[in-house]
Amino acid sequence: MKPKISPSLIARAYADPLSWLNLAVDLLPLWAILQFGWGATPLVALYWLENLVIGVFTVLRMVGAGLVQIRQGALNVLGVFFLAPFFCVHYGAFCWGHGIFIATFANQEIGLPSPEGLLRWALGTGPHMLWFLGAIIAANLAAYLIDFIGRGDIARVRVDEEMTAPYGRIVTLHVAIILGAMFAFGTDEPLMGVFLLILIRVAFGIFLSLRRRMKRDAQRAE
Repeated sequence: MKPKISPSLIARAYADPLSWLNLAVDLLPLWAILQFGWGATPLVALYWLENLVIGVFTVLRMVGAGLVQIRQGALNVLGVFFLAPFFCVHYGAFCWGHGIFIATFANQEIGLPSPEGLLRWALGTGPHMLWFLGAIIAANLAAYLIDFIGRGDIARVRVDEEMTAPYGRIVTLHVAIILGAMFAFGTDEPLMGVFLLILIRVAFGIFLSLRRRMKRDAQRAE
């Protein structure tokens, strides 16, 4: 039987400082709106940049887990060093196409940019974008060091599962974000649409924290 979401599960999840760190980072765009006048375009661009950060840490997880498994004789060297480059090319192309879509969706006439040009566009959509991107990088680095290295996930995860994990997350999140963006770009209340985007992202982050707690509970039970 799968664990159900309950007050007890929520309390256990948020007894972990990492869950609060993730929540704080998810709420930071509120400050960007109120302090720097961000609208829907820089917010969606920030969430696209987050995909790139997730991709980088996925490669680090794949290589780290693969090297441990090679040492244990459970995986061959060719497997690791084929899957990681394959992921970089495939995921990179996926993010490039997705970035062009959201830029076009935001009525930005950027044509067919190079990956570098798309990255420059995203970083230039809102004031102080690098600081907010840095907060996302810091949260992912903390999760990598605490969970993946410190709590031993590096010896438990499978390389192929790590490779496929980001895709479902991105599709689920960004279908919801696009719905919110449609509201933001297409109504007379764009600010409400931007707040809806943030609400969707925060709700998704809470879901990830609860799922992380369920995973920890299952590991302890085993």
